[in-house]
Amino acid sequence: MNRSVLLPKHAVDGVENKEASADSLQVEELVGKASQVIAPLWPLGAFVASHPWEGMEHLTFEEVADRFRGSRDINLYPSMTMFREALRKGELNPAYLEERFRKWLNEQPSVIPKEEVERLCRGLLWNEEVPREVVNSLEMKHLTARMKDGKTQPDRFLFRWVRTKSAILEAQGEARWTRALDRHMIKWCKLFLDESQAMWGMPFREQGFYNAWRKLARYDPSLSRAQRKRLHHVPANAEDALKQALLNLGVPATEMERYLEEHLIALPGWAGMLLWRSRKSGQGHRLLTEYLAIRLSLEWAMIAPRLPLAEAGEGEDDTALFPCLAAWVHWGGWTPERWLSLPPGERHIRLAFACRFGRAIRPRLWLEAWEDTQEERLLRNISSPPKHSSAQKAAVQLIFCIDVRSEPFRRHLEREGPFETFGCAGFFGLPIRTLLPDGHVHASCPAIVEPRHEVRERLSPADSRKYLRRKSAKLSVSHVFKKMKQGLVTSMLLPEMSGPWLGLYMLVRNGAPDRVISAIHRWRKRFARKPETSLTLDHDGSISEPNLPLGFSLDEKVNYVSQLLKNMGLTSAFSPLVVVCGHESATTNNPYASALDCGACGGAAGELNARVFAELCNLEEVRSALVGKGIVIPRDTVFIAAEHITTVNELRWIYVPELSAAAQDAFAMLRDRLRTVTRKVNLEQLAKLPGAGGIGGDPVAEANRLAEDWSEIRPEWGLARNYAFVIGRRQLTAHCDLEGRVFLHSYDWREDPEGTSLANIVAGPVTVAQWINLQYYASTVAPHVYGSGNKATQTVTAGIGVMQGNGSDLLAGLPWQSVMASDREWFHSPLRLLVVIEAPRQYIARLLEENPHFRRKVNNGWLRLVSIDPEKGKWEKWGPSPGGYLEITFYRKDLI
Repeated sequence: MNRSVLLPKHAVDGVENKEASADSLQVEELVGKASQVIAPLWPLGAFVASHPWEGMEHLTFEEVADRFRGSRDINLYPSMTMFREALRKGELNPAYLEERFRKWLNEQPSVIPKEEVERLCRGLLWNEEVPREVVNSLEMKHLTARMKDGKTQPDRFLFRWVRTKSAILEAQGEARWTRALDRHMIKWCKLFLDESQAMWGMPFREQGFYNAWRKLARYDPSLSRAQRKRLHHVPANAEDALKQALLNLGVPATEMERYLEEHLIALPGWAGMLLWRSRKSGQGHRLLTEYLAIRLSLEWAMIAPRLPLAEAGEGEDDTALFPCLAAWVHWGGWTPERWLSLPPGERHIRLAFACRFGRAIRPRLWLEAWEDTQEERLLRNISSPPKHSSAQKAAVQLIFCIDVRSEPFRRHLEREGPFETFGCAGFFGLPIRTLLPDGHVHASCPAIVEPRHEVRERLSPADSRKYLRRKSAKLSVSHVFKKMKQGLVTSMLLPEMSGPWLGLYMLVRNGAPDRVISAIHRWRKRFARKPETSLTLDHDGSISEPNLPLGFSLDEKVNYVSQLLKNMGLTSAFSPLVVVCGHESATTNNPYASALDCGACGGAAGELNARVFAELCNLEEVRSALVGKGIVIPRDTVFIAAEHITTVNELRWIYVPELSAAAQDAFAMLRDRLRTVTRKVNLEQLAKLPGAGGIGGDPVAEANRLAEDWSEIRPEWGLARNYAFVIGRRQLTAHCDLEGRVFLHSYDWREDPEGTSLANIVAGPVTVAQWINLQYYASTVAPHVYGSGNKATQTVTAGIGVMQGNGSDLLAGLPWQSVMASDREWFHSPLRLLVVIEAPRQYIARLLEENPHFRRKVNNGWLRLVSIDPEKGKWEKWGPSPGGYLEITFYRKDLI
């Protein structure tokens, strides 16, 4: 059977059913629409989680899953093995599965008698396959033969699928054209996108991707003489080349968009990197247009002698449909004689129905039941009475990132003393670009936010010379070593010169890792120590190179501070000490290190944002202006900045100004209690690692060893198992053990009468969390497409990403160590993000009405929404209904 996809009607609207001439093709519009099937891919230095199906949210999750299952045989639902494992662990309540199944059954039109539908679907619901003895029985073989003789091809009438010409050739038994085409494109993308890793750069690269390829392809020895000759005459312009290739390949106008989509999905990593770079440089889809022009021109040059292609044999192989027929015989109670007595049209309907249920409906029902179970557990956890009551005033207030790794730290910290914690996006509402003393520049804000200011960290002239001299020495050694590896002669001398020393280092580090790692840790801490620095917070009219103002005006300072404090509900009752905590990870030998840093800071550490915000809050002119906005910060309250090292669960102090007497006492108490907190959180986190068993010795030392051990492929789980985002007051969740699986954003609806803060939280932090959630989801359910394989066998290529071997796609997702406990056991639970908002019903209704993007995410199943009405104490789930949005009571009483 040909693989195919059932497309919703609106997925092909607006495409005229006529052939196109070269002049009539709107290439930019065509490429823009086709690019929705891929997502931008950030380079390793600034790697952040990305939503793989970001451009397809106008379709429902189910429609996108259908589409990928048909065109590329990619299953976007968890496998039945995952569902059964969740059932075994008690993470999936079968009562919810039965409830979902009943609801779906009642909504089905009466084309097929309902008792027949229920009998068949119950068998399919619990069994992935028809028993082999049934499929291979003599009775089924006879029925299959008679069906083939009758030329039964039910899917031909129900499905529409566009295949590339090279894929059609492969299906007809020709050579592996698609793989050859991928190999060529990987080679050219590596050359063009290389960031100084290759010793010899791509000639003519400054002229653009397409122009450089066009000048070099005619000398490519991996192409035949005839193929090079065809490419010699391709147009000089990428748009014209793409038009010509589409027409030369004979792609009908109605299929052009789908045709380009298939070529983009073939290598989503390289295409995604080109999309990111094109957008970054303000070129829209320019690089994708050039990529597609090259790819389709190559495709035409390779298969031109075989054109035009007759799509012979489409639908002739229907063997994959016969398990659906066997399902009707086995579970539906049909005999072969009775089946053959049905009119062909009714047989087609029944076969298509059985296939669709098994491929799309069954996994959807299981996933929704799994999600329902986890929703119920979270809400029951939140609604449980607190075990401990703490009415004492907080001596210290700490502001953490919403990151799920902050939750265990906050929980243990609050239980160790009179401490109160808040959660917000880790860039602290500051859309800044940072320039460090060593010249490093990065956007320290979420990928969906454009920087509006530049903040520079400066050293005194004397300190600057010493610090930069150390940095320069380190970089010089690294640069020289790299150049020697790449040189023609020095690459042969380098092993002789460095081999004995590096070999000895390797033996010592592997033989006595604890001592060596401890020494490295002490040396690195001493070597990387940065002198006192100052920040350019005041705007003096200066403009940086990318046209960003240096620093902030007074109004901007006040607005950024007041907006964040109001978003969190921290507008009064300030403690003597307020700690602003950024966060970073600490791992060794990890290409995806930036993925474990702060996603809200563009894949970098959040220390500078924390310091900027703390310093702004300490400015006298800012505090005076805040009074006019209803925020009075006491004179003896001092803001300091720290960095939460998530791998080892420690706080590192990065900005501690002169403290008031009350703040000094609070700081001393906090530092004393932090030792216990660090130990307890590490003990909790280490217990989750595979093979941990009973952790002996010091958990803090063990966490530091794992972070520095270059052979350790899993120093921390990162954000694995995330599944929910709670927006509300801390008292809602302070008594809950959320297992480091929930994003926590502080919010008090009473401070937000217009709903502006809630809208900002949903537009920013919730979107970033959804991207993180869906990247972990995709890397778990389809690791061969959206993951990056085994971390131990990854190859860093072109300085921008990783591959498996030297000829794979640029891998866009997470390694299996981030989502798997072992080769056969999943650690991450692939669930779509659940957003829980503590606010009155009218706040949610207003949010959905005014934010069409968020409404679309909820309506199309890209995330789930539950609200808690603080006035009535009612739990309500929001979802689509014929009249718009309908609030329904979440819990079923018989399941509580």
